[in-house]
Amino acid sequence: MRGRKPDMFVLKKKDTATLQQFLRDGHTPLRVARRAQILMARAGGQRVGQIVLQVAQNASTVWRVCERYEQQGLQAALYDARRAGRPRVFSPPRAKAD
Repeated sequence: MRGRKPDMFVLKKKDTATLQQFLRDGHTPLRVARRAQILMARAGGQRVGQIVLQVAQNASTVWRVCERYEQQGLQAALYDARRAGRPRVFSPPRAKAD
């Protein structure tokens, strides 16, 4: 096959259990579930090209999720970092007119 040869990818046991729980749970956001699928597939020995077809994501996304896991851990791989900018401000509810 063409492309980069994948390095050995290993998940920690507690992370594997957490990912399986996320995938079984019906309330996990789609973005988090796809990232969990990516990590589980890579740990299962699948190549990046196979994972791309399975989760309908770009190959760079698969590589990026795996790199984040290796460098920063599970939370960084599954969830986006906080963004800079002004926090949302909600106005108080209006008083009802009689």
